[in-house]
Amino acid sequence: MSALSKPYFHDEAKAFEYLESVLWPGGPVCPHCGSMSGKHYDLRKTRMGLRKCSDCRKQFTVKVGTVFEQAHIPLNKMLQAVYLMTSSKKGISAHQLHRILEITYKSAWFLAHRIREAMRSGELAPMGGAGGVVEIDETYIGQKEDMPKRRGYAHKHVILSLVARGGTVRSFHVDGTTAAHLVPILRANIAKETAVMTDEAGQYTHLSRDFASHGGSWRRRSGSRGEGFSRHHG
Repeated sequence: MSALSKPYFHDEAKAFEYLESVLWPGGPVCPHCGSMSGKHYDLRKTRMGLRKCSDCRKQFTVKVGTVFEQAHIPLNKMLQAVYLMTSSKKGISAHQLHRILEITYKSAWFLAHRIREAMRSGELAPMGGAGGVVEIDETYIGQKEDMPKRRGYAHKHVILSLVARGGTVRSFHVDGTTAAHLVPILRANIAKETAVMTDEAGQYTHLSRDFASHGGSWRRRSGSRGEGFSRHHG
């Protein structure tokens, strides 16, 4: 029998039962106030997995405080994604999850990103360092909920990526592309001794104050944002 044939991979109610048995072995725990009262109200007849704390009176499910919170993908499919990503020796791409789970590519991308974030152990060491170079750029993907498609990029999600030459890549879903949105992430993830490389966008103008050097020697290819870099000579 395949591991993926287990009931909690195919039935959402069973998926909730399984996750509760793992996270709440001693019974439901309110994620809002930490109450372990055995008198929490069971509202599962009104919504799958729903409970109400008898102390703080707030509603919750076992998904609150986990990578599954506020996701609109059925919990059983998200558990499949976790299994596939943790058992695949060479990893699994968002495109593969999109095809296997039969969900949109955008949903698969965000789910994979959440799971990878949860798998990080402790604090990540800063990227770069003395003699190191980190390339920085942002791109736009998908379409925000409740925002109609229009010219420009206001309706798209913004992704910031940091690429250490000869090393790792880190990507972040950010709310905007101003210096206030991006620079704190750069400071938290890149060592001060690093040389950083960006395009000539205004939000990157003063990075030399925070890092060993700043080369604005990257420019967009043929106008369209998010289509990659080309080295600027001259």
